[in-house]
Amino acid sequence: MPRDVDLVYSTEKGRLCPACRRPIADCSCSTAAAPAKRGPVRVRLDTGGRRGKAVTLITGVPLAGAELAELGRELKRKCSSGGTVRNGTIEIQGDHCDAMIAELQQRGWKVARSS
Repeated sequence: MPRDVDLVYSTEKGRLCPACRRPIADCSCSTAAAPAKRGPVRVRLDTGGRRGKAVTLITGVPLAGAELAELGRELKRKCSSGGTVRNGTIEIQGDHCDAMIAELQQRGWKVARSS
């Protein structure tokens, strides 16, 4: 008989919180801590795998769960654009790199444009 195994990743939902078993982006318990600050927040433009459509990607934000999702909503509202938060990355439809760099610097983070 197999022993009870803790599920940490689901192909449907991505990474899961070990305490509440919800996706990390939706987790509200205290066990899903923010990722360790490793460097600047990175902003880049990506078109790969999107049939040539531009998407602004923001990675390295030292927030997790609901805080990251809320930041994503605020940034999308600033750009009047759609997007999503997926696996710790904020994706905003369109080329909004300059606006996002200015906004994130205004919020007090060190920001770098990557290619």
